[in-house]
Amino acid sequence: MGKSDFLSPKAIANRIKSKGLQKLRWYCQMCQKQCRDENGFKCHCMSESHQRQLLLASENPQQFMDYFSEEFRNDFLELLRRRFGTKRVHNNIVYNEYISHREHIHMNATQWETLTDFTKWLGREGLCKVDETPKGWYIQYIDRDPETIRRQQEQERKKKQDLDDEEKTAKFIEQQVRRGLEGKELEKPVYTELSRENEEEKVTFNLNKGASTSIAASSKTSSVLGPNALKMVEGAVKRKESAHSSGQSKEKKKKSALDEIMELEEEKKRTSRRDYWLQPEIVVKIVTKKLGEKYHKKKAVVKEVIDKYTAVVKVIDSGDKLKLDQTHLETVIPAPGKKVLVLNGGYRGNEGILESINEKRFSATIIIDSGPLKGRRVEDIQYEDISKLA
Repeated sequence: MGKSDFLSPKAIANRIKSKGLQKLRWYCQMCQKQCRDENGFKCHCMSESHQRQLLLASENPQQFMDYFSEEFRNDFLELLRRRFGTKRVHNNIVYNEYISHREHIHMNATQWETLTDFTKWLGREGLCKVDETPKGWYIQYIDRDPETIRRQQEQERKKKQDLDDEEKTAKFIEQQVRRGLEGKELEKPVYTELSRENEEEKVTFNLNKGASTSIAASSKTSSVLGPNALKMVEGAVKRKESAHSSGQSKEKKKKSALDEIMELEEEKKRTSRRDYWLQPEIVVKIVTKKLGEKYHKKKAVVKEVIDKYTAVVKVIDSGDKLKLDQTHLETVIPAPGKKVLVLNGGYRGNEGILESINEKRFSATIIIDSGPLKGRRVEDIQYEDISKLA
C-alpha cells in the first residue's frame, strides 16, 4: 500500500497517536506543530519551514512574544470568566482546563515562566483578585463589563432607596409617638398649707375623705335628681371605657407597624447570602477523588475553620484528620427530627430541628431551636444551606 492510503495500518496508527495532548518539550510554538518523539522534533528543527520561521522571529522577537502573551492572557481570562464567573477558584484548576484544548498557546512561548508568575501579574494589573494559601494560589475574576457595572449600580441605588424608605418610616413613627406623648397632660397634685382654726383642737387625717365626700355628694345628687343622675354616671363610665379601648387600639396599630418593619428587615437578612458556609462541629461529606477511594464519600466532622474557606475535618470511620477546601466538601442532611445548623441566609448560625424534606425541590423545612426566633418554622431552605450537627 502507498503512503497516501488513508486506511493503511500505519496511517491509522499515526492518527491514533496524534490524538490528545502530547509532551510539551516536543511542541514548536512558532510552527504550531506537535511532534510525537525526540527524533521527530529533531527532524522538524532541521526542516526548511522551521528555519524560515526562526529567521522571521529573529527580526523582531519581542513582537512575537507579546503576541503569544496577549493571546494566552485573553484565552485564559475568557475561560475564567465564562466557566467560573466571579467565583474564587484555584489557579491550577483553570490552567488544567485551559491546556486540555489541543491548540492552546503554551506558556513557554509567553513572557511568564511559571503559572505563579502569571497569577501574580494578574493581581498587579488588577484583572483578578489573588490570594496565597497553604494549598496554593486562588484567583477571582473582576468583571469590568459595562453591563455588569450598570447592573451593580442599579442594585446599589435600589438598596439606598430602601434604606431611605426605612429612615422615613422610622422618623414618621417617632413623630407619631412624640405627638401621642405631648397630647397626654400629666395631672399634677395640688399642695395646701396645713392650718387649723383652734390651736387646742386635735389634728386628724382622714385618708378616705375624698371617697366619702364623693359618695356623700353622689348620694345627695341621686336623691335630688333621681334616675337621671344614674344614667349620666353610666354614660360617663361608658365614654371612659370607649376612650381607653380606642387608646389600646392605637397602641396595637403602632405595634403592628413596628412588627411589619421588623419582618421586612428579617426578610432582607434572609435573602443575604455569602460565598462561604463552613462552621465548626457540623457533619460533612468528602466529595473529592484526589485523596483516593479511601476518603471518597466518607463523612467527617469539621473541627476547625481556617480563613473561612478551609476546614480541618476528622473522618468519622477512621479518625484521620484532613485539611480540605469547602469545594471538596458538601453538607449532610439527617433524618427528620434530628438537629441541624443553618449555614447561609438570614437564619445563619441558628440551630434547628429538621421537620420534613422535599426531594422534588431539593429543600427542607426546619423549626428554629435557638436564639430569639426560637419556634419559628422555616420552609423551602436549600440542602446546601443546612447540615447535620455532630
